[in-house]
Amino acid sequence: MKRLLICSAAAATAALLLLLPASALRAQDSLDGLVRQYIAGHPDEVGAMVRDYVAKHPDLFRDVLTDALKQQPAISPAPGAVANAPPLAMVDPSVAIRKDADSLFKSKHQVTLGNPDGDVTLVEFFDYNCGFCKGALPAMLSLIGDDPKLRIVLKEWPILGPGSIEAAHVAVAVRMQDPGGEKYLAFHRKLLGDPGLADNSKALGAAAAAGLDMARLQRDMDSDEVATTLSEDSTLAADLGITGTPGYVIGNTVVPGAIGLAALQDQIATARSHVN
Repeated sequence: MKRLLICSAAAATAALLLLLPASALRAQDSLDGLVRQYIAGHPDEVGAMVRDYVAKHPDLFRDVLTDALKQQPAISPAPGAVANAPPLAMVDPSVAIRKDADSLFKSKHQVTLGNPDGDVTLVEFFDYNCGFCKGALPAMLSLIGDDPKLRIVLKEWPILGPGSIEAAHVAVAVRMQDPGGEKYLAFHRKLLGDPGLADNSKALGAAAAAGLDMARLQRDMDSDEVATTLSEDSTLAADLGITGTPGYVIGNTVVPGAIGLAALQDQIATARSHVN
């Protein structure tokens, strides 16, 4: 199943490349980075384009998918691997959550919002160029306002191209001079709420609007703390099997995707029932 999902993604990407405007293709050196940034900035437009194109050219999409499947190499067990070991996707995520609990919930490199002593912690891995993260922002803000016992941890995970990495560098520097999180939240809302693509310039503008010390911010952006933070978050995401943004950890459960406010509240209530 995992191989099929990978192949399907490759086929969808190939089809999408046929749809991108020529001007956009000329503007980027990396097609891979272009696709990810274009999808992040135009999720509704891309969805409509792909649906329309596939409907008009079903044979082409079928051929692309078939070719991708043929090109997948056979997977052999690694030396010393147990033949009947469960696939990675079937491994209980609670094992990884317990193993990484300190860096996941208590890291000095994270942003903590809401009630710092809350009975349940919601961790969100996000990217400032993720369209689904942008759509999920109102749910997170509602949770902060409506659940006084909830603790929220934000993890910078810039996976959608150079602009995302630039924005994350600024975001870590914002967190470094705002341990209380008030200015960080203002910055976060400004940048994630912007419908355009995030990059260094937009992130600096959001930081200035939030009232940060910009001279210190520039110094902190070049510090080792930025690389340490992003490395820790990337390692955590890999350990937990999170493959896209937003990705949540609530209690002992990994919750993939923007599932909406009501579903998040249900997950929090379940986690809370195990605490009380």
